[in-house]
Amino acid sequence: MITKSTLADTGFENLSRFAAIFVFLLLAAILVSLGFESRDTINQYGFSFLTSSEWDPVQDIYGALSPILGTLITSAIALLIAVPVSFGIAVYLTELAPVWIRKPCSIAIELLAAVPSIIYGMWGLFVFAPLFQTYVEPWLIEGLGSLPVIGKFFSGAPFGIGLFTAGLVLSIMVIPYIASIMKEVFDMVPPLLKESSYGIGCTTWETIWHVVLPYTRAGVMGGIMLGLGRALGETMAVTFVIGNSFALPTSIFDPSNSIASALANGFNEAAGLQKSALIELGLILFLITTAVLAASRLLLFRLSRKEGRAS
Repeated sequence: MITKSTLADTGFENLSRFAAIFVFLLLAAILVSLGFESRDTINQYGFSFLTSSEWDPVQDIYGALSPILGTLITSAIALLIAVPVSFGIAVYLTELAPVWIRKPCSIAIELLAAVPSIIYGMWGLFVFAPLFQTYVEPWLIEGLGSLPVIGKFFSGAPFGIGLFTAGLVLSIMVIPYIASIMKEVFDMVPPLLKESSYGIGCTTWETIWHVVLPYTRAGVMGGIMLGLGRALGETMAVTFVIGNSFALPTSIFDPSNSIASALANGFNEAAGLQKSALIELGLILFLITTAVLAASRLLLFRLSRKEGRAS
């Protein structure tokens, strides 16, 4: 006998199934539309579009290597700075901070996430970049530029704007997202687990490393991936401070470009082959983001398979 409750359950199940399928259809539609609109450059350049750094709209010659490298380098710099800082903030707010300061600090972090990206870009260009050019870059070039192997990454002229400046501004932008998620998942750890760890003589660091992090591994990785997604796709802040140069960088202080900033600067007046090249850049960014998310899921899967095994 079919009742109203059964009909409601069936309707909800079908609606949920449609919502899940709709997400995949939407992603497929985006992928197909980007591929179709970039068919001109795909047919003309093929794989060489990814390996060429020449971008000359006058001669109708385009290559994506410089924006791809700029996107990956600035995102890597942002994560290298943001993840340790976010981890420290989350540990302090959940384990070390007095109770009275935890709520105000949490609200302040969330407010940083609400600041528009263009504000970060203007601050980076007019305040941070001149200070960095005058004080920080010369000091880093003098101290690290002469070192073997890594010295070439810290050489060159102190422009103030460039890859490192963009990466640092990005790190400030993604810290609120990563820190907020880390704090929330750290708060979800059952107090009994941490009390048991302290009871057998573990220090705070040992408790965090051996109890809290394994318990919250998926949440922490999700927060990092959220920050990475924000860094990969950020447009206005990066456009202000990266320098917008299609030349291949020789150090992290050189002006460069990212996929998002290239799209922001060129899409308004693009036509013909240039428009197709910019759309293919969007397709590449879409594929990079998908690959990063897939790699993170694979990493979590491999880590979960090791749980419970004897060491």
